[in-house]
Amino acid sequence: MSVLIEFAMFPTDKGESISTYVGRIIKMIDAGYNSYKLTPMGTIVEVETLKEALEIVEAAYKELESDCNRVYSTIKLDIRKGKGNRIVQKIESVEQKVGKKLK
Repeated sequence: MSVLIEFAMFPTDKGESISTYVGRIIKMIDAGYNSYKLTPMGTIVEVETLKEALEIVEAAYKELESDCNRVYSTIKLDIRKGKGNRIVQKIESVEQKVGKKLK
């Protein structure tokens, strides 16, 4: 099974620039997961189970919990049996249909 989770998480009580806090979450993801992609609007991680995906969300919150009084998050899940490496394959499939490598 492949679970793609796309999520964003950040404090709402730390002003306009929150990259330091997002960076803490990315460091946590980078240390434990090989297949992820940072985007301007969130982070996509591919894991094998729904439980792992939800554990990422909980671990991300724990990164912020100690010094953030209010945290906002959005979460999207794409769960598919019998597939893997979808974080790459989904983009390659669209690129083939478009006929070129996309930015």
